[in-house]
Order: sequence, then structure tokens, then C-alpha cells
Amino acid sequence: MSGLRGARHCPGSGEASDLKSPPDARLREPLTEARFQQLFGGTDPEWQPQPQGELGWSRWCGLWRRWARACSWPGAWRLLRARLPPLRWLPRYRWRAWLLGDAVAGVTVGIVHVPQGMAFALLTSVPPVFGLYTSFFPIFIYTLLGTGRHLSTGTFAVLSLMTGSAVERLVPEPLAGNLSGIEREQLDAQRVGAAAAIAFASGALMLGMFALQLGVLSTFLSEPVVKALTSGAALHVLVSQLPSLLGLPLPRQIGYFALFKTLAAVLTALPQSSPAELTISALSLALLVPVKELNVRFRDRLPTPIPGEIVMVLLASVLCFTSSLDTRYNVQIVGLLPGGFPEPLFPNLAEMPRILADSLPMALVTFAVSASLASIYADKYSYTIDSNQELLAHGVSNLISSLFSCFPNSATLATTSLLVDAGGNTQLAGLFSCVVVLSVLLWLGPFFYYLPKAVLACINISSMRQMFFQMQELPQLWRISRMDFVVWMVTWVAVVTLSVDLGLAVGVIFSMMMVVCRTQRAQCLALGLAEGTELYRPLRDSHKLLQVPGLCILSYPAPLYFGTRGQFRRTLEEHLGLRECGKRTPKTDGPSDAGEMGYQGEGLACPMATPSCLLPFLAAQSVRVVIIDCSGVTFADAAGAREVVQLASRCRDAGIHLLLAQCPAPVLETLTQAGLLDQVTPEQLFVSVQDAAAHVLSRPVRRQGGGTGVQWAVRPWPEQGVGREQKRKQMRGVTSSVPHVSLPSLLQELTDPKTCTVWV
Repeated sequence: MSGLRGARHCPGSGEASDLKSPPDARLREPLTEARFQQLFGGTDPEWQPQPQGELGWSRWCGLWRRWARACSWPGAWRLLRARLPPLRWLPRYRWRAWLLGDAVAGVTVGIVHVPQGMAFALLTSVPPVFGLYTSFFPIFIYTLLGTGRHLSTGTFAVLSLMTGSAVERLVPEPLAGNLSGIEREQLDAQRVGAAAAIAFASGALMLGMFALQLGVLSTFLSEPVVKALTSGAALHVLVSQLPSLLGLPLPRQIGYFALFKTLAAVLTALPQSSPAELTISALSLALLVPVKELNVRFRDRLPTPIPGEIVMVLLASVLCFTSSLDTRYNVQIVGLLPGGFPEPLFPNLAEMPRILADSLPMALVTFAVSASLASIYADKYSYTIDSNQELLAHGVSNLISSLFSCFPNSATLATTSLLVDAGGNTQLAGLFSCVVVLSVLLWLGPFFYYLPKAVLACINISSMRQMFFQMQELPQLWRISRMDFVVWMVTWVAVVTLSVDLGLAVGVIFSMMMVVCRTQRAQCLALGLAEGTELYRPLRDSHKLLQVPGLCILSYPAPLYFGTRGQFRRTLEEHLGLRECGKRTPKTDGPSDAGEMGYQGEGLACPMATPSCLLPFLAAQSVRVVIIDCSGVTFADAAGAREVVQLASRCRDAGIHLLLAQCPAPVLETLTQAGLLDQVTPEQLFVSVQDAAAHVLSRPVRRQGGGTGVQWAVRPWPEQGVGREQKRKQMRGVTSSVPHVSLPSLLQELTDPKTCTVWV
């Protein structure tokens, strides 16, 4: 039986595997898809690709069986364990090994959450105490529902900036200014309600995405888009905090070009800056920045990171209280932090239509940043996360916390890194962080009465350090992928120039356009046989690959859909010589200079080469058989499937035998629905390129003189230094015929230095 090499029986338990045996020790028959299903698929012997309607009933039966299992008590327990992760990790918790690390890390992160939450509340344009609420409820809820063991949630600078811009637009400050105490409280209450409504809408959107199992949407926010977004938003945060650093009572700029408007306003009002607040800002940055740098450089030596933020808060509060800076120099302070929790309040649903446009990008940013951070640490510490469960956790976190006047929240870069460096192991560390924030809300709030707001602005700026340093990765990104570099730069420029939410939309659309352009630029590659093996590689990658004249093996490494069908048609026409008028003009992948590479004529081709090195065989004669490697076709739509069916029809009319190899099951199903089996038979669908090639090379053909057999021609290499007419005479070979030939024997002929050309 003629067939492929390498099909050997697996050794038994008492047999030794002889790895030094030749790969062609055993042969097997070429396998079509139908034959493979008969042998290994567990289907009927008369297997054929089934239409979609015939498969629908079995799929509905399978869904019904899964629903029935889910409704049982074991199924309900599995569902409960899947939706409440503590039921899975808490019974396996290592109390002696992990409890101390979680306690230290949780307390450390909780101490940072206090000043950071109040600072990010200023970015959101709400009073500082609401930042403490946002640092408590989301952390507690994520501990119960999240799957990221090392993830720290709470206030996030990018979300706070986006929320603040939306709040300023929905509830603008009166132009008259100089608001009284009651008017200021009313304005703050309206802004808190708007921020809570945005958080409610974001949570509802993420819950809807969870219900539709759309966790895969996080893939549309690629790494360059997320990093460019956070870097650009960090620059927005820096510029927006300049008025607080300098003590300038400037209104917040919103809309397009807000960054440049803020810079222009600051430069105009610079002579009116407060020397006291400028001094406080300079001293705060002089302490916070070196402490951040020490924590990064000596993270392995320090038992726990230095809490520079809380030290700065305490020092500034004491200094402001003892020096009466608020009364003597009019320094803006935090003021009274109300004790306890606010009453639950349902957001105003009448505002939902106005805030949906702002809530959608915030929901995407929340999920993308949180899922990417969780994936990074899950890969580092060898555990898995559930992206859909993360949607549920962050959706419920935003939805429930909005009832307590919290603004949108997500995982944070700085506190997550701090949690890992401090020795956190599981979600239990979040409970210790909640205890720290709760103690501030219940008892320690009055100690922050004299805290200058300029210190909170400095905390905002110093927390952006990690985001700013992401730009150091640009040279490496340029070397790895120019396309990703362009996506990064376009997103960053859009975020900085326009706005954060619009820049996010530009980055996502541009990155998806780049993906589509890459699929449309995919080239159909002609494959050749590597000498002495059964491996097929692109001819353009090597000059030592063998090609059988009359047999064209093509690989299309791209999805086949409406956007690529034209490129697919054109490349196939070029390789197969198909034209609309029905004429065929063969195309070769080798050099076209006959004088340099060899003589071409009379339907034959013979490349010039030395006996020790074989160059590609040029398929100058008309293509008789074409094998299309479909392994790179990840999916096909109706337009792409119809294009393949039309190609099969045109090949049949042109006398070309079409074979499809290694076609994925979903793609094969789509092609079957489009009517592929009306143009080809199941015997033309093979499981691999090697099987299809072995089938072609071992297939008997009818000779002109009668009888059957495999017919090929052996051409000797032309001698060096002979003329063109002598080359023509030397190119006339001897035709031989044998009853059958296997691929190994044919490969032996191909690898013979005296052999020049073989065709079926």
C-alpha cells in the first residue's frame, strides 16, 4: 500500500521505543476527512459533512441535557461554587503560611487607600469622603466575587478623571462663582448623584455583558491601546492638578483639547498663585517622589513598602494645624469628614439616557484594566481567572457601591503592585484593607480635617509614576512590532489631544482597522517539499525546496470573509493561471530569468544547480492538480464560502483537480452549507497537506497508449558551459512507468542529484 511515512504503532508497556529507526519504517494510506471520521471520529461508516439543519437537533438535545444537569443539586452546588470563589479557595487556604502575609499586605494597602481615595475624589469633582466610601465597598464586594488573588480594587485615576469630566459637563459650576455654603453643598450633592448614576450604569452594562458571556470583549482593548490610554490619562491628571498645586481657583476644563486649555489658563493666572500652597506642593513632591523610587528599587530588601503617602498626610495635617495655614494664608483644606456611612440612595433613573454614552467607555476601561492586571499576576503565580466572573464581580461592585454614593471603580495599578510587594497571597487581604478604611470612616476622620488639598494633588501626581514610565517601553515595542507602535502612538495622541473617552474609541477603532488590514494583506503562499522529509514550507523562504511540476500546493494564512474574498480570488488566479475568459497563464514562484536559472520551454523546466544543492523546481507547465492548505483559515463567512465554491467550479471547468487539506471543522461546515459538495466529492477533502500530496503522487493515471500507472519524467542536470540548443537536447528525458509508486520512493528519486523534474 502506498502512503505516508511516519505512521508507526505506539510501543506497549514492555516495549522499547526505537527512536533511531527511519521515519519511513511504516506506511499508511492517505486519509481523507471521510476516512478519518470512519477510523477515529466515532461516526457512521458512511460519514459525509452534514448540513446545519441535520445537526441542529443533536445540539438542542445537548443543551437540554446540560440544563437538566444544572438544575440538579450537584449542578446547583457547582454553579454556587463558580459564582462565589471563596467557596473554592477558602477551604484550601494555608492559614499558617498565608495569613500573616495577607494581613500585612492588606493593612499596607488600606493605609494607602485612605489618602489616595480622598485624592482621587478631587479628580472626580466630589468631596473627599466619597473617595473613602469608594475605597471600602468595592474592595469588600470584590473579595467575595473576584477571581484575581492578587488584585486590589478601589479608586483608579483614569476612571476618576473620566468620571470628573462627565460630572463637570452634567452638573457645571455656575459662572457667577463665590458660592455660599448651602449652594456649595447643593452643588456637591448633585455631582455626587451624577457620579453615582454613572457607576450604576457602568455596573449594569457589565452585568449585561456577563449575562451575554462577553468576557471575550476584553481582547478588543489590546495592550498598546491600554498602555497608551493610561499614559495619556496620566498626563491629563498631571495638568488637571496644576491649579491645586499652585493654589489657583480655576474652573475645570472639559471637552476636546481640555489639556491645552488648562495649560493656557494656568500660564495666564500664574502670577496669582499662592506661595504657601506652592511651598506645600514642592515639599510634598520632594518627599513622595524619592519614597516611591526607594520602594521600587529596594522592593526585595524592604520587608514592607514605605507608606510615604500616609506619612505625608500626617505631617501636612500637623503643620497646617499648628501654623493655621488655612486662616493665615487661605490654604484650601479637606474639612470635616462625616463619620459612618451614607444612607443607601437609588440613583435618579431619569439621568440614565444622558450618561449611557459616558458609562460605556468606563465599563470597557474597568473591565480591560482589571482583566489584564489579573491575567498578568495569574500567569506569574500559576493560577487561572474567569473573565466572565470578573465581569460579574466588577459589575456587582459598581452597581451596589453606587447605592452608597460611590463613583466608578476598578482594579488599580499602584495598589495591586503594592499588594504583591507586601506579600499578599489571596483575596483575604482585601478584608484587612477594608478594616483600615472602616476605622477611618468611623473614628479617625476628624484627624484629616486640616489636610491641605495641595497634598492630595501631589499624591495624585506621584501615583502616576508607573503610568509615565510606560513610555520607556516604546523603543522595544518599535523593534518588536511597528504596527503596535503605531497603534500606541495614535491612541496616545488621540487621548492627549481630544479626550480620554474619545481617545479610547479612536484607539480601539484604529487597532481593529490594523487587524483587518493585516488580514487583507495576507498572501497566498506556494509550498514546496523539504528534501528528505514530508514537510511543506513556503517556496520564498528557501531555495532548496522541491516542487513537482503540474502540482501546485498553496496555503492561505488568513480568515476568508467578505473583506478578503477579493484578495483570495486574485492570488488564486495568479497562481493557477485562471482568467475570466477561461484562459490559463501559469505563474511560477521561482526566478523568471531563464538565462540565470535554467531553460524553460516545451512545458518543461530545469533549474541550474550543482549536484550537492537542489534548487526549487519551477512549475512552468500547466497546473493539473492544486492542493489548498486551509489550516490558516480560522473562519469563513457566507461570502468567503461562496468564493471557494466558485473556485471549485472554475477549477473543474479548467481541468484542474482541486483538493482541500486540513480544513477546520467550523470552516468545513460553512463550506458545506454553501454547496461545496456540489462541486467536489468527499474524497477531495484531506486531513493534511501530506495526505493530499501522497494521494496525488500515488494516484494511477491513464497513459496515452492505454493501461494505467504513474507516469513521470526524469531529467538529468544539464552540463555546464553548453548552449541553449544543446540544453534542449539534454532536457529530453526518458519516460518510465510503474504500476504504483509510494511517496518515499518518489522522494528518493527527488533527492537524487541526477534528478531534475518530476510531474504526474
